Amino acid sequence: MQQKLLLISLLVTIATLGCQHKKTSEQMPSFRIEVARVEADSVSLNYEFVTHLEGGYKALLQPRVNGYLLWSALQTSKVVKAGELLFVIDASELNTSLRSAQAQLLSAEAKQAEAKSNYERAAPLADIDAISKTQLDQYKTAYLAAEQAVRAAREDVKNAQLQVGYTRIISPINGVAAATAAHVGDYVGAGTQFSTLSTISNMDSLKAELSLPTTKYLQVAGDGRALYDNRDLLSDVTLYLVNGEEYKYKGTYDYTRQSISPTAGTITLVVQFPNPEYRLKEGEYARIVCRLGRPVWRVLVPQRAVQSVQGVMSVWVIDKDDVAHYRQIKVGTTHGDDYVVEQGLQPGETVALIGGQKLRDGMKVIPINEK
Repeated sequence: MQQKLLLISLLVTIATLGCQHKKTSEQMPSFRIEVARVEADSVSLNYEFVTHLEGGYKALLQPRVNGYLLWSALQTSKVVKAGELLFVIDASELNTSLRSAQAQLLSAEAKQAEAKSNYERAAPLADIDAISKTQLDQYKTAYLAAEQAVRAAREDVKNAQLQVGYTRIISPINGVAAATAAHVGDYVGAGTQFSTLSTISNMDSLKAELSLPTTKYLQVAGDGRALYDNRDLLSDVTLYLVNGEEYKYKGTYDYTRQSISPTAGTITLVVQFPNPEYRLKEGEYARIVCRLGRPVWRVLVPQRAVQSVQGVMSVWVIDKDDVAHYRQIKVGTTHGDDYVVEQGLQPGETVALIGGQKLRDGMKVIPINEK
């Protein structure tokens, strides 16, 4: 009888220990997950624009004289340098005019020499009353008129030389010149179908217009700012090419457009990018990312911790008891590898980084700090 009671007691003890072991096993966390703390930092607002690039300015090559085109360097578009010869116009008629002006100058100088000699000979004769005062004045007037004729003839020669010089058209700036529609032998100049031979676009730097909604502008600019005083509003202006490559030169603020778009309700900030290697092209579409406004304290969460399902952003928050809780959040722009949190998280909270698809609300986990 005692042996039977002892056996029953032993079986009860084993069963009790088994239940306790099972209960303890269920309470033990079984999922290890990497976590990170939600931080706060002083950051500026990131903003992205999709726009196109514009040339800084253009130079029109318009002949100052009319004539037949003898030579052209712009049968195709090409990069040109300031001072480079681009077109030559036939100067035959202008050279004839130049030689005529030079002949007129020689004639005027000869008459001036004669008038001067006559005046110099008459002056002593007037002193001894050999000729009248009136005659002396006539000689002097003729001499002064001859001097004026020489000056006018010299101006005519200079003008004729300029006209001949205008037959050689050079590039006034560095840039990319468009191919000309005129061919050798065409009559070009004012009043002809070739009044403009080409257009040179300056490519040393290119500009881009950034259209910012006025509501966003007022949010980041703050009160008391003059509408056109936006030099310190933009920073870290980065250009991304169509293939996604980051352009190696940063952009700088140039100016603010005079008016606000009445249809889109936007204010336009113009930035420029250096283009020393002519890597950028006018009209090219580009993505520009920059920071707006002065840095302010913002809540940051690692992008790895955020899940997006049908536009709903969420994280798994790990509380002080190492229990996971699902939470929806609202994020703004990115800051490095983090999202700027607009709603749903506070600094100091802990979030799961990876493996969120395996978590369940209320699940006990083993947190592993981010390395």
